[in-house]
Amino acid sequence: MPKLSTDTPTACLALADGTIFYGQGFGATGTSVAELCFNTAMTGYQEIMTDPSYAGQIVTFTFPHIGNVGVNPDDDETGDPVAEGMVVKWMPTQSSNWRAVQELSDWLNARGRIAIGGIDTRRLTRAIRQLGAPHVALEHNADGNFDIAALVEKARAFPGLEGLDLAKDVTCAQSYRWDEMRWAWPEGYTRQTDAKHKVVAIDYGAKRNILRCLASAGCDVTVLPATATAEEVLAHNPDGVFLSNGPGDPAATGKYAVPMIQTILNETDLPMFGICLGHQMLALALGAKTVKMNHGHHGANHPVKDTETGKVEITSMNHGFAVDSQTLPTGVLETHVSLFDGSNCGIRMADRPVFSVQQHPEASPGPQDSFYLFERFADSMAARKTVSA
Repeated sequence: MPKLSTDTPTACLALADGTIFYGQGFGATGTSVAELCFNTAMTGYQEIMTDPSYAGQIVTFTFPHIGNVGVNPDDDETGDPVAEGMVVKWMPTQSSNWRAVQELSDWLNARGRIAIGGIDTRRLTRAIRQLGAPHVALEHNADGNFDIAALVEKARAFPGLEGLDLAKDVTCAQSYRWDEMRWAWPEGYTRQTDAKHKVVAIDYGAKRNILRCLASAGCDVTVLPATATAEEVLAHNPDGVFLSNGPGDPAATGKYAVPMIQTILNETDLPMFGICLGHQMLALALGAKTVKMNHGHHGANHPVKDTETGKVEITSMNHGFAVDSQTLPTGVLETHVSLFDGSNCGIRMADRPVFSVQQHPEASPGPQDSFYLFERFADSMAARKTVSA
């Protein structure tokens, strides 16, 4: 079993309250300032680091074997890591997996992301749970000389995620088409060549596997930037509109996203489906409110109950804000709730095929407990066509 290093520290994690953690640095050198969260998933560290929803955050991994399967291009959820850094218990060992093409440390270094190992992640996780997601400064310095007072001050100066619109930082610069489907043995990734429905996906920080799931559900997907207007969306004559995941404060992104969604809801009968930040955008557009959570939900083992069927799904979660179910207006139903804390995880309009969920059905938790949501979206578009025929 790997042991915690007793060598001279080459990395330091400073919390805004003055708590200091020393460890061994890997990946890039330098300093990163962000909000600190923890993720309980046992697999998928590459997907986590490249998930745009982690913009502005450093991730503490509670599972110790981070780096053991290396990295490969197929598992990226976007082009480069978006999370600001990573905190792990054990330093990565040499990777052992037939799909690996690069070591985690080399991958992080090439992409400018800092990591620290040798940390008591149980202690750190308990602190996050009890005190809330702290603001931190993480420095990797090969000579081991740290200006602790300066690092703590940097952590204290971090403005936090409340009020920040980070979707505009991670969204695509221009529209594009997507036809790659989910990975399947033995072909791997294949292309959708017989799409039945035209979908416009709004990119607030979309994960590639969400787009693959849409394509696998029979969708011809056109991705538009987060700031797309209702006119730009409708110009594509879609059969449905998808609202993607993404980072930051939903209320800040909602300043431009909510009017677009409301216009589409008011002027069309198009089916609409949202995930994560897209769920929060839809809730805001329908008149609900969002709140900042103490430490959020980040992991691949979150039980969510479908309130309408009684079914319990094991889901993947990644969010620091939540929809306040007490503010849902008449005509908007709560469809899913977290069995961890009772927080809202899904809504739908009572009289229209417009729905959203907080969890990530594309991330293969369960492993297929929530894939039906993509099929429901496709079915709603097919039903609309049948009525219109």
